[in-house]
Amino acid sequence: MTDLAQDLARAAKHHNLEAGFDVERIRQDFPILSREVHGKPLVYFDSGASAQKPRAVIDAMVEVMENEYTNVHRGAHYLSQTLTDRYEGVRETIARFINAGSENEIVITRNTTEAINLVAATYGRKFLSKGDGVVISDMEHHANIVPWQMLRDEIGIELKIAPIDDRGVLDLDAYGDLLDQNTKLVAMTHCSNVLGTVVPAAEIVRMAHDRGIPVLLDGSQAVVHSKVDVQALDADFYVFTGHKLYGPTAIGVLYGKAELLAQMPPYQGCGDMIATVTYDKTTYAEPPYRFEAGTPPIIEAIGLGAAIDYVSAIGMDAIQTHESALLAYGMERLGEMPDIKLFGTAPEKAAIFSFIQEGIHPFDTAATLDRAGVATRVGQHCAEPLMARLGVDGTVRASLAMYNTTAEIAVMIAALERARALFG
Repeated sequence: MTDLAQDLARAAKHHNLEAGFDVERIRQDFPILSREVHGKPLVYFDSGASAQKPRAVIDAMVEVMENEYTNVHRGAHYLSQTLTDRYEGVRETIARFINAGSENEIVITRNTTEAINLVAATYGRKFLSKGDGVVISDMEHHANIVPWQMLRDEIGIELKIAPIDDRGVLDLDAYGDLLDQNTKLVAMTHCSNVLGTVVPAAEIVRMAHDRGIPVLLDGSQAVVHSKVDVQALDADFYVFTGHKLYGPTAIGVLYGKAELLAQMPPYQGCGDMIATVTYDKTTYAEPPYRFEAGTPPIIEAIGLGAAIDYVSAIGMDAIQTHESALLAYGMERLGEMPDIKLFGTAPEKAAIFSFIQEGIHPFDTAATLDRAGVATRVGQHCAEPLMARLGVDGTVRASLAMYNTTAEIAVMIAALERARALFG
């Protein structure tokens, strides 16, 4: 029996941990997973960058383009009225998915980056002043660093960094020390895109609220892997993107508590964000429309709604259980390899593996994986400060999703062993 065959047999035994989750049936819903790369079956381990799309999402978007397409909100004709209802129905779907108090707390954006920039440019400019502090963590995506740096350079706020330990666990004591009288906002990842660390979000929010400090959580990775309840978390703002949640690109979400959105000025001008316009004065619409300038991403919103319906039908708890089995098996197998250095070993963690092969450049590792059909990401993952904290120039990242299997992890392990033989 070959090494790969032994690994596949071992993976099959481990697969019993995923009982009750029909991953093979789910895989059939994703057309791209049936293709080959370099003559090998595609193993897609880059869902942290952008997940693949199920047929339900593809069909929903094509159906709109073929049979329902028009503009929304202002048309007096049948197509516009019906598509407006469907578009606004997505807002309700999103609100239910994250348990928002109302669909009026859901602002539709292009992505997480725009959502964070929106908060920085509106809430930040109105309520933060020179010397005020914004707390982020040592494991943020650039999207949750750069907007605050821009605000710092514009008005003189202070950016405070909550540290992590070598496992990638947030230091809650140090975080608490940063919540002083000058701190006016916390903006923190819910789940690290590099380490997979899931932060204790409810505790982070509670500690900040005890001091009267509002909290923004970046849920781009978290909302994909487990159930999110923004009311239970008591988050003031929660942001995520559609393309990691099996939906299309160019669609994202900003949840904001109604009382905060009502106090925030517009982000951009024109489109549905206006109430009245004269040459002398413009009055603005109520939230969420106040923050949605221009023609909205109609088709993309329909795709996101279909994606949320799809994962909701499967069940986020079932998805989390399946991915926890993948995480356990992956950590076990990678931990057995003497040349693999893993980054991100927090007890609470999503199925994201960042690693290097000692003595081998990460790009060589990734290229070897690619030749085996395994799609990973390599580099700094839009997290340069975290790479500096880890002391590396970059890593290979395998980010898994509900459609992945333990057998695919075994394929990755065999490819890593081949890389060791080639370059080690």
